[in-house]
Amino acid sequence: MGDNYNNAEEHNYGNADVTGPNADHGTHVSGIIGAVRDNTIGIKGVADHVRIMAIRVVPDGDERDKDVANGIRYAADNGAKVINMSFGKGYSWNKQAVDDAVKYALSKDVLLVHAAGNDGKDLEKETNYPTRVYADGSGLADAWIEVGASGPDDDSTLVAPFSNYGKAKVDVFAPGVSIYSTTPGSHYANHDGTSMASPVVAGLAALIREYYPKLKAIQVKDIIMRSVVKPTHTVTVMVDGAPRQVMLSDLCVSGGVINTYQALQLAETYK
Repeated sequence: MGDNYNNAEEHNYGNADVTGPNADHGTHVSGIIGAVRDNTIGIKGVADHVRIMAIRVVPDGDERDKDVANGIRYAADNGAKVINMSFGKGYSWNKQAVDDAVKYALSKDVLLVHAAGNDGKDLEKETNYPTRVYADGSGLADAWIEVGASGPDDDSTLVAPFSNYGKAKVDVFAPGVSIYSTTPGSHYANHDGTSMASPVVAGLAALIREYYPKLKAIQVKDIIMRSVVKPTHTVTVMVDGAPRQVMLSDLCVSGGVINTYQALQLAETYK
């Protein structure tokens, strides 16, 4: 990339090639958010009038904290109102750089949406970076939504077996199993992952901000959290290699799966 790896303060490096060696993941994510809804082709994105700012922070493998920080700053500086982060890793080399960028984005009233990860683990015990908790002990990012993946059936299999979870670390669940979306070259494919669930939530956030532009990022988060559908049955998760039946409220803050219709109804009352 032409930068000094040891200098986290560098910002002006990189190039405009967002396609890179493999654009399948990012293209799929982008389609979930904003694929054209009225052309009778392929799929309909969650948000009907949204612009995608493609920022590639992961060339191949784990993302560098420096690139994540600069990606967040670039988005915030260029008008992004919602930042989707469909990436994650188990170790953060320079979390402070990312935290500073997150604080910068929040100062510009940006909502950050992050995929919880696909390791089937409890984030109360293990960490998937980036996180909203600041490393310097100064608190946490309030306008941040952590997203787990749900499946298509409203039964004990509702939580995707690969999805990370956490009673206080994951906020909501959203569809992330066999999600059909766009891929490069005008193709389509089904993918699984919290990487697919996160843009469902980001798309909903964009939809709310599109129709109710006066709402602040933290209000949009509150709307999404309060409008979830809360199952009354238990769901299955793996704990120490064994299946366990728990309520969804034991796996995330909101205790539910997002619902676009209910969210927009609730947003109407915030005007």
